[in-house]
Amino acid sequence: MTPTRGGNDTTGGPALDGQALDEVVRFTSDLIRIDTTNRGGGSCWERPAAEYVAERLSDAGVEAHLLEAAPGRTNVVARVEGHDRAAPGLLVHGHLDVVPAEAADWSVHPFSGEIRDGVVWGRGAIDMKNMDAMMVAVVRAWQRLGLRPRRDVVFAFTADEEDSADAGSSFLADRHADLFAGCTEGVSESGAFTYYGTTPGAERVRRLYPVAAGERGTAWLRLTARGRAGHGSKINHDNAVSRLAAAVARIGEHRWPVRLTPTVRSALTELAQLYGVKAELDAPDFDVDALLAELGSAADLIAPTVRNSTNPTMLDAGYKVNVIPGSATAYVDGRVLPGCEAEFEATLDALTGPGVAWEYHHREVPLSAPVEAPAFAAMRAAVERFDPDGHVVPYCMAGGTDAKQFSRLGITGYGFSPLKLPPGFDYAALFHGVDERVPVEALHFGVRVLDHFLREA
Repeated sequence: MTPTRGGNDTTGGPALDGQALDEVVRFTSDLIRIDTTNRGGGSCWERPAAEYVAERLSDAGVEAHLLEAAPGRTNVVARVEGHDRAAPGLLVHGHLDVVPAEAADWSVHPFSGEIRDGVVWGRGAIDMKNMDAMMVAVVRAWQRLGLRPRRDVVFAFTADEEDSADAGSSFLADRHADLFAGCTEGVSESGAFTYYGTTPGAERVRRLYPVAAGERGTAWLRLTARGRAGHGSKINHDNAVSRLAAAVARIGEHRWPVRLTPTVRSALTELAQLYGVKAELDAPDFDVDALLAELGSAADLIAPTVRNSTNPTMLDAGYKVNVIPGSATAYVDGRVLPGCEAEFEATLDALTGPGVAWEYHHREVPLSAPVEAPAFAAMRAAVERFDPDGHVVPYCMAGGTDAKQFSRLGITGYGFSPLKLPPGFDYAALFHGVDERVPVEALHFGVRVLDHFLREA
């Protein structure tokens, strides 16, 4: 049985004490109260949150480096040495910035950090000041209890993840690579949270913990159509707006073909076995959509990542209703599976057609991490140690994280920020959503699991 206040964990080894459980809640609340809203364009100010983290690490005797790409855009990096000096290092990273929140839409003020009825409320409670708090609480507990991880663990608290990462993980990877020397793997957000998977009819319910072992690449596109400017009353077959609109419609309606990456194949295989569903992924007539339908709500973890995607999001053309502009611009949110970049670009060339040019507005690489790796096995073991009835399954993130930037250093990234959540708690909806919150018990579970994983991995 999992202890509620310190004691030994279920391996019989030393566990976190009650102070660590109290601190993870307090630190989450305190960090939420520090408004680190990132509206893009360099407007964020993460320094107060970075200083808060650095002070608590320094108080525990751990050297914390404050690193700025620009004034106020502050990152924190600290290393805790492991006892196996021959083992490669492990990176744990969390971002300090958050997306905007409109207070009028919330039940509580989004930057109150209020703790009510066993729940911590506020922007960042899920994405991802909860994980930041777990990281700090674990380090402090190790120092207090005389514990050490097996291998070096580097803790990074980053700026700017909610925009371009230029002032955060990109800056760290490009300018401070030495701080991550020896790290071969990393863990961060969007993994090991409770997901209640039900089959159609809800006959079978499984408590799943999806751990990310891949990310689709970011391919934000700018489309530009050019034509002949003129009077709106004149016939004009060289109309940039018409040309752009046709290209945008083709892109929006395009049905991308199925491409099963190794991570997605593993996810489908494990979920099919768990639910007793037949899955012949290599059969000539294999229909992934039919298989997903049999997996019920668990399919939502996989469906966004069996294909590339392109969603038109912005249009910009003209300045007066009776003037045909000479150019028109659109933006498309594209996401690309690992190994599919060349196909993606060739398809965009065909879909845009003559008279419409496209380019990358922002681009980041897709990622893939091995599910068979010892690190993944250690994550699975840590979660299932504290929830024996839970089932860890791999999945690929539809979006992206700071792991993309750290991959430049040869660090393989996984999504692992553990939380045990009650039924009906919609984790995904709270990302960038209204009334973001996290249960206190979920934080207690998460800090125990993170501690166990980091000491055993």
